[in-house]
Amino acid sequence: MNILDKTYYYFIGAGGIGMSALERFFLSLGKNVVGYDKTQTELTSQLILEGINIHFEDNIDLIPDGITKENTLVIYTPAVPKDHLELNYFLTNDFKVMKRSEVLGEITRHTYNIGVAGTHGKTTTSSILGHILKVANVECTAFLGGIAENYDSNIILNGSKYTVAEADEFDRSFLKLSPKLAIITSDDADHLDIYGERDEVKKSFQEFGAIVEEKLFVRKGLEFNNAYTYGVDADADYNAYNVRIIEGHYVFDVKTPNGSLKDVGILLPGYHNMENAVGALAVADYMGVPHEKIREALSTFIGVKRRFNRFEINDKIYIDDYAHHPTELDAAIRSVRELYPGKKVLGVFQPHLFTRTRDFADDFAKSLSKLDSLILLDIYPARELPIEGITSNFLLEKVDLQEKLVSSLDNSLNEIKKQDFDVLLTVGAGNIDTIVKPIKKWLSEA
Repeated sequence: MNILDKTYYYFIGAGGIGMSALERFFLSLGKNVVGYDKTQTELTSQLILEGINIHFEDNIDLIPDGITKENTLVIYTPAVPKDHLELNYFLTNDFKVMKRSEVLGEITRHTYNIGVAGTHGKTTTSSILGHILKVANVECTAFLGGIAENYDSNIILNGSKYTVAEADEFDRSFLKLSPKLAIITSDDADHLDIYGERDEVKKSFQEFGAIVEEKLFVRKGLEFNNAYTYGVDADADYNAYNVRIIEGHYVFDVKTPNGSLKDVGILLPGYHNMENAVGALAVADYMGVPHEKIREALSTFIGVKRRFNRFEINDKIYIDDYAHHPTELDAAIRSVRELYPGKKVLGVFQPHLFTRTRDFADDFAKSLSKLDSLILLDIYPARELPIEGITSNFLLEKVDLQEKLVSSLDNSLNEIKKQDFDVLLTVGAGNIDTIVKPIKKWLSEA
C-alpha cells in the first residue's frame, strides 16, 4: 500500500498536536482531510479555517458521504478509547486503520529521516533543527509536537528529501521510525502507566538508539554507545563554552569534532534551551549546513508556543509553559529564578494524568516548593479514569509552602487576582492554556 494514494484521510483525535501536523501534511498534498475530536479548541478552529472538516460528536452519521474503504485511510491516536463508535465502525467495515506513529513512519521511511526523541526537550529541539534546515533551504519537512512561533504551525514544509520527526516515546511510538540520524535529549522516567518501571523507559530509548542507521547524538551524561555527545560546559563532542549574556540573551562558542563556531546567539531563555540549541546545531553541522546559516537560524528562532512564552504586561511578568514532568517543571522554575532574582513568583500548575501525579508526587512537590506561592489546579485526566486517593489535595499536602491552595480551572483566574506576585507562571499540559488569554487581558486592564 502506498500511503499517499488515498483520496480521504480520516483522523480520530484530529485536535492532537501530533495528529494535526499530519493533517496539514496531507492537506498540502491536495487531499481531503476530515475527522473527529472530543473537544473544540483554538487549534481545531484553526484547522477548520485551513480547510479540514472536523466534527465534535462521536456519531457515525457524521462521517461524510463518499468515504469508502477503498478511498480512505483512517488514522487514530492511542488516546482514543476502545469503545469509540466511529473507530469501531471503520474497524468493523474493513477500512485501512493505522496509528499516527505508523503513518508518520511510512511517510518518513523513504526520506533521510532525523528523529528527535526525549522525555522532555524534543519539541523545542526538533523545532530549532527544522528552522535551521529551512533557513539553509534544505529540502526538508519537519513534523513537530508544538506550534513553532516562526511559522505559526507544527509543520515546516520545504521539500521531501529530508524529514525531521519528533519521536514520541509514548506507547513506544518512536520505534516505528527509520531514522538515519537521531537526537536523544533525555531518557527520564515517564509514562509509567505504559512502561511499568523506570528501567523499561531507559530500555525503550536504548532500542530507539539501536535503530538509528547512521549517527546518534545524545545530551552529555546519557549512556549510549557510539554516539556524539552535546552539552554546555560539559566536555562534550559538541560543547558550548564561553557562555555570556548580552542584551538579555545567551551568546556562546561551540567546540565541534572538526573545529568551532564562535559567537552563537539564541533568543530563548533557560540553560536547558541552550542544550537544546546545541543538540540541533550538532546535527546541522554534521549534515554540512554552513555555519553562517546555523548562526542566522539560531539568532532568529523565537520559540514554540507554550514553551516558556514570556509576556511583560504593565508591571508584571507572565510566563506560560507546557511543563508536565518534574524535570521540566524544575527547569521552568529555575529559569524564572535565573531571569528574575528576588522577585515573588506565583505558580499555577495543572497536574496531567492521575498516574503521573501518583508516580512522581514527591518530585513534583520538591519542584513546586521552589515557588513563593502556588495555586494547584485539579488533575487533568486526559485518557484516564480517577485513581482513589490521587487528587490535587494529596499533592498539595506534600508541597512545602505556606501560601498554597487548590482551585478548579474555572475559578483559577479569580484566585490569581487575589494573590500578590511579581512573576506569574502557568504550567501544565492539559487545558490550562485556555486561561492564558483571560490572564493577559486581566493584566493589561489592571
